[in-house]
This record gives sequence, structure tokens and C-alpha cells, in this order.
Amino acid sequence: MDWTTVMNLIEPKLMTVAAACWVLGSMLKQTPMAPDWSIVYIVSAFALTCSVWTAGLTPESLLQGMLCAAAAVYGNRLLKQGKKVNGESGGRHDGKGL
Repeated sequence: MDWTTVMNLIEPKLMTVAAACWVLGSMLKQTPMAPDWSIVYIVSAFALTCSVWTAGLTPESLLQGMLCAAAAVYGNRLLKQGKKVNGESGGRHDGKGL
């Protein structure tokens, strides 16, 4: 799936929510008290709350909130995996893949 396809599914008025989710996830990743497994749930709850606050409680706003959270998490993972492939991170170098 192409990155632009994912971003085109999100309403333009909620792009700031997607960006805020990305920043929130990055900040939580740097916080020692936030376990890695909880970050996706916190980001999702934030996105849903912002989406419902912006567009009201409708099925579409809930879907848009989940898309914002998914885009933030997907984008973050895409960048991290790209860095691993280019050898910029301290990942595995034993020839067994990522």
C-alpha cells in the first residue's frame, strides 16, 4: 500500500490530529515510564478523542480517528524500517534480515 493512499483517506481537517499523534507517539517513546506496548493505545485514544471533539460522535469520526492513529504509527514504523535498511540504526548486522 502506498503512503499517499493512506493519507488520502484522512479528511484534511484532521491532518493536524495525525501530526499530533505522531508527535505524541514520539514523545511517549522517549518517556521511560511509558511501556512500548501502551503507546499505540494512548495514541489511539488521543486520536479518537480529538476526532470526536472535532467532528462529533459519528461512525465516520471514529473511523477518521483510527485512521489518524494508524497513519502516525505506520509512518513512524516506515521511517524506522527505512533507517534499518539503510544501515543507520544499530539493528542486526548478522545477515539474518531485519
